[in-house]
Amino acid sequence: MARYRGPKTRICRIFGEPILGNGKYLTKNSNPPGQHGATKKRKAPGEYALQLKEKQKAKYTYGVLERQFRKTFDEAVRRKGVTGENLIKLLEARLDNTVYRLGVAPSRPAARQLVTHKHITVNGEIVNVPSFQLRPGDVIGIKGTTQGNTGITSQIRGKNAKFNWLDWTEAEFKGTFIAYPERESVPENIKEQLIVELYSK
Repeated sequence: MARYRGPKTRICRIFGEPILGNGKYLTKNSNPPGQHGATKKRKAPGEYALQLKEKQKAKYTYGVLERQFRKTFDEAVRRKGVTGENLIKLLEARLDNTVYRLGVAPSRPAARQLVTHKHITVNGEIVNVPSFQLRPGDVIGIKGTTQGNTGITSQIRGKNAKFNWLDWTEAEFKGTFIAYPERESVPENIKEQLIVELYSK
């Protein structure tokens, strides 16, 4: 259950994007981290550096470490279709990410915590594995005893309308994973083709 626990703003400054949700701090300081972040002259990154950076961005965005990320990539290779798009679909189909997309939690780390603390059910059964892969038709819900916990239910903001591969019923505290999302529907700024090229070497 290892995950990144360091400063989130530092990661956002590395990529120059609010990939961990700390966009307000980038307006104050968007320089790369480090003592010489604002003044150090940096040469243009090479092909490998660009590919590696894109993989790291995807890993930080979805809260996945290398071993699990590689397993997800291998599964994307085995599936029919474009490998890069398959990779994004599998990452989006993770249970913790879907809980976040449904608006049940304000962030992916918060969604992960809800899952590991056994507050989330899939098809009526409690699942406490954040990496659990959902399939089209799976119903994600909030455990019955948790529905009375205002500390959790007060944070539910509801599904964003642009996530058309999900459906959320607020009255029942349930959502449905309708289908794997199309790549153009996923808002994350990730160049998945660079990740495919990196792993293909």
